[in-house]
Amino acid sequence: MPSPGQLRLAAARLSRPPGSYAYRLSGNPQIFKSEPPPACASRTGSLNHTTFLSVKQQAAKMSTMQASHGHNQACCNIPPVVSKGYSAKGSYEEIDGFKTCPSTAKKGILVIYDIFGYFEQTLQGADILATSSSEEYKVVIPDWFKGEPCPIEWYPPNTEEKQKNLGAFFGKNPPPGVAGKLPEYVKALKEKTGVQEWAILGFCWGGKVVSLVTSGDQNPFVVGAECHPAMVDPKEAEGIKIPLILLASKEEPEDKVKEFEEKLKVAKHVETFKDQIHGWMAARSDLSDARVKEEYIRGYKTVLDFFAKNWKA
Repeated sequence: MPSPGQLRLAAARLSRPPGSYAYRLSGNPQIFKSEPPPACASRTGSLNHTTFLSVKQQAAKMSTMQASHGHNQACCNIPPVVSKGYSAKGSYEEIDGFKTCPSTAKKGILVIYDIFGYFEQTLQGADILATSSSEEYKVVIPDWFKGEPCPIEWYPPNTEEKQKNLGAFFGKNPPPGVAGKLPEYVKALKEKTGVQEWAILGFCWGGKVVSLVTSGDQNPFVVGAECHPAMVDPKEAEGIKIPLILLASKEEPEDKVKEFEEKLKVAKHVETFKDQIHGWMAARSDLSDARVKEEYIRGYKTVLDFFAKNWKA
């Protein structure tokens, strides 16, 4: 559990993001899905967690944005990024007994959000991953917080009550707890979606989850990504068994990131976006800032390019 001092430090790095995709569970677990209108339907069972699901839309909706920064054009046709008020491509549905037509995707990306949950910048990122590559990906974001993410109002933790609340939140939602559930969760995803190959991408708190699961004995993923990860630990890098990309912000400890890179024994890409804050690819991204938007887009291009080059079943 983070100490009050650590929480205050974290708070100093956080500010209210420009907008959020408000969502709370009510009743049975639900799923957010985004895909072309189904021509058929098949019954699925429960995965026990809310899931945001995004798959590739019709080709007519793709952007013709040219590749840049040395990236493969096939990986980088990113749709125009919406600065504020993004409308995610899909809707929430019941997960127990819900019906969906299987997409043609043969590969999936499981995204682990940051502590703020389903913010619109994160959902837009999921849609980018699903729609911007020549490879078709099914993208899912499980709701590990079960409709109760960290309220942004708890930052900064400048009162005893806020510190207590944050300590309880991190205690209730430790990264090792989620990492330990992922092998079985991926088995369920394979059964319910038909997609047999999965990558993992984690933001901030979720980046720590990525390190833990990909260095574990039951890692179910074929490639991984960490974007502005929290609690970077070089010791975990030694055990990571799959190709990994780590995109750091200016706020991750430079020495830890460098040592992490040195200890990785797999195909890797480690890069620091030196003028970006912790969270620029997820909830804290201020997409109304032209430079932030540029690096937000470049971050997703870099991840997609790495996945395309290093995906090995």
